[in-house]
Amino acid sequence: MTTTPAVDPTMDAITAAVTLGHEGETARARQALLAIWEDLGVLGDPLHRCTLAHYLADLHPDPAEALIWDVRALDAAGALTDDRAGEHHAGLEVAGFYPSLHLNIADNLRRLGAFDAAAVQIGKAEERVAALPQGPYGDMIRAGIRGVREAIAAHDTTPRSSSPTVGGSEEV
Repeated sequence: MTTTPAVDPTMDAITAAVTLGHEGETARARQALLAIWEDLGVLGDPLHRCTLAHYLADLHPDPAEALIWDVRALDAAGALTDDRAGEHHAGLEVAGFYPSLHLNIADNLRRLGAFDAAAVQIGKAEERVAALPQGPYGDMIRAGIRGVREAIAAHDTTPRSSSPTVGGSEEV
């Protein structure tokens, strides 16, 4: 028997804002997510904070600004339980969040030229890669980890072509 996830107006609002970002309206998406963040506060629901911060980081082309939001997402994941994640989507486990969260932090640090710190974070992503699901999402994160590892080794600060803010993001 499958269960339908509970109605969650905050997740719906986050999804609507993320959709704006995917449609190229990054400034509007950032504004919408920041408004939701103000309502949540730093002690709000960890699922909401983690999700919002993760997506908000993707909407910042400046790696220093993105890093702030990626650290907030990682912090929120530390307070998130599998039970709460499962309320949103059956079978969702927090362990699967960590490879992507550490990858994003590593990528921002790399873009800032902090290669030693980036290497630590990409190592943490690699340590947790077993928690990724098989399939397109897991494959994408594993490829991202490999790509960022190579860029760190090359001391390359160029944004990756798969970065959400590369090509077509609007500035505010």
